[in-house]
Amino acid sequence: MRVFTAIIEKCRDTGLYVGYVPGFPGAHSQGMTLDALNENLKEVIQLLLEEGEPVLEEVFVGTQNVMVM
Repeated sequence: MRVFTAIIEKCRDTGLYVGYVPGFPGAHSQGMTLDALNENLKEVIQLLLEEGEPVLEEVFVGTQNVMVM
């Protein structure tokens, strides 16, 4: 089993959740719910892995809060 970190946002225009794996070309999807998005991302990642081991363009490090006054 492999674990990938996805960034998730919610589109204001469509109300859809949109997710992508940083640095993994093609690893992005959307869904009406977070569960649907997770299933869609799993499917996309599995398909991409069938094509071979990805060469990640970037490595996810984390998030950072930035305080601005």
